[in-house]
Amino acid sequence: MLSVPIVVGAVQGEFNEGGMDRKRVRVLISGRVQGVFFRAYTRDTAIQEGLTGWVRNLADGRVEALFEGDADRVDRMVGWCHQGSPGSRVERVEVHPQPYQGELSTFEIRYRMLE
Repeated sequence: MLSVPIVVGAVQGEFNEGGMDRKRVRVLISGRVQGVFFRAYTRDTAIQEGLTGWVRNLADGRVEALFEGDADRVDRMVGWCHQGSPGSRVERVEVHPQPYQGELSTFEIRYRMLE
């Protein structure tokens, strides 16, 4: 499969032969996002969207996630992060675009807390 890098705004994605724009973002979510099943809802929603990546709690109380896949679906997932799970209260969502890599095959919850 031929893959050609493109830049959309400040976000680098990839456009492949099938015409699908791919995207990868790292997201940091702040607020009441731990202890409210935020990671489980994130995983389930990302799987429904057909995305790969992971989600984990951070020691400072935030949740970090990495989403990779079809650009429109990644954008919808980032939008979902602004709402969050029932019981959560999202105060801030930071989105950090990264170059698409395509090395992930699933979406998982990571359980090791990192600083």
